[in-house]
Amino acid sequence: MRTVRVIPCMDVDAGRVVKGVRFVDLVDAGDPVALAARYDAQGADEVVFLDITASSDERHTMVEVARRAAEEVFIPFTVGGGIRSVADARRLLRAGADKVGVNTAAVARPDLVGELAAEFGAQCVVVAIDARRRAHSGDARRRAHSGDARRRAHSGDARQRANSGDARQRAPGLGFEVHTHGGRRATGLDAVAWARRCEALGAGEILLTSMDRDGTRDGFDTELTRAVADAVGVPVVASGGVGTLDHLVEGARAGADAVLAASIFHFGEHTVAEAKAHLAAHGITVRPG
Repeated sequence: MRTVRVIPCMDVDAGRVVKGVRFVDLVDAGDPVALAARYDAQGADEVVFLDITASSDERHTMVEVARRAAEEVFIPFTVGGGIRSVADARRLLRAGADKVGVNTAAVARPDLVGELAAEFGAQCVVVAIDARRRAHSGDARRRAHSGDARRRAHSGDARQRANSGDARQRAPGLGFEVHTHGGRRATGLDAVAWARRCEALGAGEILLTSMDRDGTRDGFDTELTRAVADAVGVPVVASGGVGTLDHLVEGARAGADAVLAASIFHFGEHTVAEAKAHLAAHGITVRPG
């Protein structure tokens, strides 16, 4: 029977936990190690630290945060952001991290995933995928039928594009595009295909974030979660959009092996113990707190 993990996530910028909406409008949420220790005490299965500006600022990630966390946190933790080499990952693992997360550098040089797996084992390698719906999929496709887009559809060129390009975008697996540099750069990569490739390269886990849902409190993008969970055989961590405990249930039912949340924990709306109890009450198997 699948056991679903509950994972608080801390987006870190300049040494502080921040939280925003769709990767912007960040507000301070506290000290990362203090928050992680609190979640450890509440029964979290793991915690994740993501340095969200390390790649865009082209600097190294949080070795000191990892070292401090290792002294105060006794559950596994992942650190990501700015890891570009085996040497970068080694510094974090030696500082106490259990796993390292890569995103931007993996897209730029996919062989990095295999190098990390060969050096440290697949169980240490998490590939983070930040995905956004393409312009003509899901909600965006519906928006395209209103307003200016509807008026443009009456022109010959627009009709021709609608009959060809839009049909291709609706094909299975073409609905979500991978972004890098903290969500700042589109890559053209299909999220589902990229997840499959990362697994083949040696990734032991996929941390899947919906950029469209991040910070909105509207719930996980369950279509994205299900598509990736069905496509790979490694654990998938659903991320982006949790606003209620019911959203955690929805993520688990969409195939996620772990559900990740930030705001509901950081700002004291719910504890990890409450989240686990809610999941269990809806028939989701969780680890004891």
